[in-house]
Amino acid sequence: MQLDPNIGRALTLAVGNGKGAPMADKQTDTPPDRLSLDPRSDYYDEALLSRGVGIKFNGQEKTNVIEYSISEGWIRIPAGKSRDRYGQPMTIKLNGKVEPYFENSAEDAGDEGATKR
Repeated sequence: MQLDPNIGRALTLAVGNGKGAPMADKQTDTPPDRLSLDPRSDYYDEALLSRGVGIKFNGQEKTNVIEYSISEGWIRIPAGKSRDRYGQPMTIKLNGKVEPYFENSAEDAGDEGATKR
């Protein structure tokens, strides 16, 4: 019996297997060049998303961004309520200046599970 090599693939992306978004630089605290909310994507990183990532697109705050790329200058947003045949939202790709930022610092993300007295 041979095991399927794709089993558990989404779990290994967070650990790092040479694919996906590079980890954010801890010293400068900048988000990666590309990040996605879709767990099936190679650019999904749960640790970074747990910190809260905000996006400024052409100077306006966007709260419905599904994926972004700084170097290519685009974001993907849902196209209304329409869905594809797999139940995923249909998206529109918009081109412009992308400015991601972290809403919480790295220290704050580690303390979320702790209870305060």
